[in-house]
Amino acid sequence: MTTSPIERAADSFAAELARQRTGRGLSKKQLATLMGFDPSYVSHVEGRRHRPTEDFARRAEAVLEASGAIWQRFREYDELRHGRSGGSHRDPPVPGQWLPPGTGLVVERETATLTYTGDGYHCAIRRELYNAGTEPVTRYLVRVAVDRYPNDPGRSNRHHREHPLTFAELQLTAYRDDGGAREPMHWRAKHDRDAFKEIWLLFENDEGRFPLYPGDRATIEYAYRVGRDKWGPWFQRAVRLPTRHLAVRLDLPADLDPKVWGAETSLSAEEGPLRTPILRTDDGGGRAIFEWATDDPPLNARYRMQWRFRSQPPDVEPDGPAPGTRLRASDRMRAVGIVQRGDDLLRQPARQFDLPREEQLARDVVDRLSGLLVRLDELHPFSKGVGIAAPQLGLGWAAALVRPADRAAEPVVLLNPRVVDSSRDIDEQYEGCLSFFDHRGLVPRPLRIDVEHAQWDGSRVITSFEYAMARLVAHEIDHLEGRLYADRMAPGVPLVPVEEYRESGTPWRY
Repeated sequence: MTTSPIERAADSFAAELARQRTGRGLSKKQLATLMGFDPSYVSHVEGRRHRPTEDFARRAEAVLEASGAIWQRFREYDELRHGRSGGSHRDPPVPGQWLPPGTGLVVERETATLTYTGDGYHCAIRRELYNAGTEPVTRYLVRVAVDRYPNDPGRSNRHHREHPLTFAELQLTAYRDDGGAREPMHWRAKHDRDAFKEIWLLFENDEGRFPLYPGDRATIEYAYRVGRDKWGPWFQRAVRLPTRHLAVRLDLPADLDPKVWGAETSLSAEEGPLRTPILRTDDGGGRAIFEWATDDPPLNARYRMQWRFRSQPPDVEPDGPAPGTRLRASDRMRAVGIVQRGDDLLRQPARQFDLPREEQLARDVVDRLSGLLVRLDELHPFSKGVGIAAPQLGLGWAAALVRPADRAAEPVVLLNPRVVDSSRDIDEQYEGCLSFFDHRGLVPRPLRIDVEHAQWDGSRVITSFEYAMARLVAHEIDHLEGRLYADRMAPGVPLVPVEEYRESGTPWRY
């Protein structure tokens, strides 16, 4: 059976799309979510049930960063479909020009500078923003996280509990620069943790409001200080909005002979070295300047620069890890306060809330779980989704949060949950657990569970969960009942060290 040139071109487009998608370690549903389509849409295009459109091709090119390959296949198909040959009137797509649904802001350029002065660190961030959305922007969320001993998470966690970071010591300042007119920006705390702060920068001050309207551009700058006793030798940037250009600059004393290296992670790749080198220059005034930059970084990518001082003065405690030193995965989890396997609390059934009488207590527990989910996003790309139960934070209450693989989705809040029904159909998939993250285990679970859980007012509802969400929810309910996933593994099936696990960065398959 022969096919027409148009059909062959459509086949080539579908094949290129599938090749780029699998190369990024994304499922069809994941890619559809990132592109803003119905979960089945990519499957329909790859299966030739839907023809590709220009909008679809541009979104796929932007999300997969295919260096023009997807766009080229679409142009070949589109020219045949419209009876054109030779050149096309279409311009190549601007990398990353498409915005995820609901995203109004684009960071056209970010420059982040960290300066070490001997007694502490001064961090200054400059972001050039463009409002590509349909609503005025009135606030901007920023994050400050410290980790005094990144090579010793337990010690760092204890240190920050005893010496928490405070808003007062940050001396946070912020302003909007709009064509040379500098307007101070007020700010408001969102989350206040020992080693982590979230802050809303407000597009307003005592003189009035100055929202960033659709189609307008503005530059914001903010700066803060952290003492040497609370900041370790690392500086990380996380890409949370579409970003055109990211530049990072370290300003360190040259007489300390600094050695600097870097690493990056993304949704589709485990941690690895920066793909381009860090450049060093000496300013002649005793300062060593280390600079690194990238264009069109993918959403949710994280870039970390680390250093050690090879000529450390004797009165300064050496605290930097040697290049190539890797922390255990469980150490990273322990560092953010997650109770680890072996703790008695993980084997005790959680206490149920008396709702609505204990509503405020329940909300406080859920707020702490929410804050931890934000911190976890700094540490690991949870491509399968993620859940956290209150006992894992040392809180013996029956509360858990579960977020699907789509990071834009709101987490499901589970209060006093219990499984009331489940399907007979089960499958086995590898699971990880924040409370022993060094291993993965093959766990049988039902493909559907029905869960009865409480609302804030004490009323109860039943929610049905399927496939990946059923697995995530069942895992967290086990925690609330004093069980770990290893308890559900078949006898004799070994745990797999995370170093040997080959499914990191990929969703479960159904």
